[in-house]
Amino acid sequence: MKAFVFFLSHVLGEDAEIVLYDVRNRAHSVIAMSETNWSGLSLGAPAPPLITKMLRKERESHRSFRTNYEGHAEDGTVLRSSTYFIRDEHRELIGALVINIDFRKMDEAIHFLDDFMGLEHDGFTNAGNAVDRLGTSIEDIAINSIKEIVSSMHVPSERMSQKEKRDVVDKLNSHGIFLLKGIVSIVASELKTSEATIYRYLSTMKKNELNVNFTMP
Repeated sequence: MKAFVFFLSHVLGEDAEIVLYDVRNRAHSVIAMSETNWSGLSLGAPAPPLITKMLRKERESHRSFRTNYEGHAEDGTVLRSSTYFIRDEHRELIGALVINIDFRKMDEAIHFLDDFMGLEHDGFTNAGNAVDRLGTSIEDIAINSIKEIVSSMHVPSERMSQKEKRDVVDKLNSHGIFLLKGIVSIVASELKTSEATIYRYLSTMKKNELNVNFTMP
């Protein structure tokens, strides 16, 4: 299970904290954790009160996991948390694998998309309660947003100059569109260009930003 912690850490990236608890040792319950650390825990630390209370409640149940409940980072940031309960061959609860995910980047992207499409948004303040999006996926909203921005150029994608396409990418980037996974391929398709070209535009923009910041007095 310790190796699994590091596997999940590589899969989920820097926005996820993974903590492995051995509940048989209450004083030193944390036995493995990812480099990402939202909770302020360290190896050898006892389990926090929320985890202790949950494990006590689940000890006699037969559930294998609990997903998408509200957790909190050390600075108060709301996290989406999930816990997998580890039991021995006698079904005794001996450990827990907890994943805490910070959705601030995604929340910012959703805010932009909702504002662009004229939708209201309450964020993840009530983690675990799905937001009713009337069957519209984030990807659908993103595609509609991209189409709106492309159409605002008043030039069909296939007739746009490189500068016009860079301007579209710059506008999308400034609004956080590229925070969404897989969005580069969608933008490339709408602009009738390659993904490599979009990545090149983004790389150039990032370098320009670094140069501006470096030369500022």
